[in-house]
Amino acid sequence: MAAVRRSLHPFLAPSFETLRYAFLMSSLNSQSRGFRNLGHDPGRFRRGFGGTVASEVGTDIQPCNLDAVKAGDEIEKIRHEFEEAKRSFLKIPVAIKEMPKMNPKGIYVNKNLRLDTIQVYGFDYDYTLAHYSENLQSLIYDLAKKHLVNELKYPESCLQFEYDPTFPIRGLYYDRLKGCLLKLDFFGSIETDGCFFGRHKLSLEKIKEMYGTRHIGRDQARGLVGLMDFFCFSEACLIADIVQHFVDAKLDFDASYVYEDVNHAIQRVHRSGLAHKEIIADPHKYLVKNSQLLCFLKMLKQKGKKLFLLTNSPYSFVDGGMRFMLEDHSGDRNSWRELFDVVIAQANKPSFYTSDHPFRCYDIEKDTLAFTAVDRFIPNQVYYHGCLKSFLQITKWKGPEVIYFGDHLFSDLRGPAKAGWRTAAIIHELESEIEIQNDESYRFQQAKFHIIQELLGKVHATVVSSKRGTACRALLDELNEQRRQCRSAMRRMFNRSFGATFLTDTGRESAFSYHIHQYADVYTSKPENFMLYPPKAWLHVPYDIKIMPHHVKVPSSLFKIW
Repeated sequence: MAAVRRSLHPFLAPSFETLRYAFLMSSLNSQSRGFRNLGHDPGRFRRGFGGTVASEVGTDIQPCNLDAVKAGDEIEKIRHEFEEAKRSFLKIPVAIKEMPKMNPKGIYVNKNLRLDTIQVYGFDYDYTLAHYSENLQSLIYDLAKKHLVNELKYPESCLQFEYDPTFPIRGLYYDRLKGCLLKLDFFGSIETDGCFFGRHKLSLEKIKEMYGTRHIGRDQARGLVGLMDFFCFSEACLIADIVQHFVDAKLDFDASYVYEDVNHAIQRVHRSGLAHKEIIADPHKYLVKNSQLLCFLKMLKQKGKKLFLLTNSPYSFVDGGMRFMLEDHSGDRNSWRELFDVVIAQANKPSFYTSDHPFRCYDIEKDTLAFTAVDRFIPNQVYYHGCLKSFLQITKWKGPEVIYFGDHLFSDLRGPAKAGWRTAAIIHELESEIEIQNDESYRFQQAKFHIIQELLGKVHATVVSSKRGTACRALLDELNEQRRQCRSAMRRMFNRSFGATFLTDTGRESAFSYHIHQYADVYTSKPENFMLYPPKAWLHVPYDIKIMPHHVKVPSSLFKIW
């Protein structure tokens, strides 16, 4: 079965045991000097402790002194292992260079999916079918800050703010009570270097002072505001800039008001159509053309699949964008609607999945909605509003045969997942983050980090805090500093403020990964990546699953020579 799954997933890395064995064989052939095993042996630290040892070496030696001597010996051994490890850090092990690469354009599987059972493909528009340049975030940021100043009477000095693309990542949380932007891990703990008040990063001591502990858990995290979609970049940056402005000006403010105002401004930008008008007026600046998208949609039609478009955006905006993106690859710019069996705009997700709103026919020439009831979907007709209940009654499409592609984990995918549809999360950052994780320098730092973690664990298992001598404390200080350097090096490879989107600095999955795991059956960077797989492929969860199947965790054993 393992061999079968590998054939279906050529981008999956082999197990760590396979890598360890390969590295061991190459090491034995090329090295003449052994390297001490860094693995933890609990029994090793238990043997020799207590009064029984005193009777073996002489009754004149007190048990407590023996404990201290024994602990000192163990610390010296760990120190020796650390020095050996530091020498091995001078070059990247061959085994790391030979590790297989993950596919940046791969489809990663949380729940098994048989493509031969999927008969209906549904798509969101923004950041799913439509690809945007970084200019869009600056546009949203600028329009929102102008609304804050002109309509909500924020200080005019706020107009000097500029969007900083190096600051935010997707999947952050905002604490409306304390005013902090937080990056949480898979289990709801605040990342040590992932808490910002304004643009100022808080120390671990300050985090504990504010929250009591950084391990706040998922229950308390539910009271935070999740910034999960691709439009949240400008929102997170503007929130932080406003908070920092008030702090610098020594102005009293309520953090919840800041969020409400910024969120209102961001929503106003979308609902007023201001951003839509700017994008359509200069599509070359904001939209990215994508020839593979048309090929993918046509391939699905040729295979006899049903296609539908379900978006919150107005039809005029979608139409302008689709025409621009496909104009170089389609004989008729108006023909994009022919690719879809149903086109639904202004669907009001996520309420679409739970409401009883009726569908309305939209007249694209007059820009009006009809008053007649909709009891069937007519080809080439555009519909507004509606609800999932009516959609299923009209189409007769059964849940498991439908897959829906979207970028927003809550608005796009949570409703379909609960309704029995299969779900595909489109996460554009996935490609760049996998490319970084494939890089030898990142894997090198990750393996170093795991070695330091193991050595720290040995020290803590050997000596209780109350009996740590000078040598022990010095070793702990050095190990902690090495760990800090590794974490900092890995963080800088992704985002200088919050690090990776999917991982914390310690290699643990982030809270954003948790939501992907919860609501997405599969995830990938673009819908057209499905063209890389046979139409009847069975997509399996990797047999050596960690938490997120696209992660490779580089083991510290790659540095070891037995």
